[in-house]
Amino acid sequence: MDYFVIGERELVLGFKLAGVQGAYVSNRNEALEAFCKVTGKTTGSQQIATMAAQDRPKILILTEDVSDMLSEEVTEWQMKGSSPLIVEIPGLNGHIKGRKTLTDSIREAIGIQV
Repeated sequence: MDYFVIGERELVLGFKLAGVQGAYVSNRNEALEAFCKVTGKTTGSQQIATMAAQDRPKILILTEDVSDMLSEEVTEWQMKGSSPLIVEIPGLNGHIKGRKTLTDSIREAIGIQV
């Protein structure tokens, strides 16, 4: 499996039509459970069944809303540089105001507009 998406039900269903597995979540506990299942990360109090290492995705797609719910876990995961790579996308309600878009980040990094 190369990709896995965690987000709103409609978004996950859309990705499923394109052949991408996913989990739809509506609160932090569901999001944390799905995140731990996919990454193999353990939580202190819960025992969560995780995917086998060879079945884990290479890229984990999170909506901005889910990423906000799991901000500490996502930041910690990204700082470790572990696989899967986490990519954030806007949710069904669009881009969250005040967050940088991918295009904005690229402009900042290379210093020119594309």
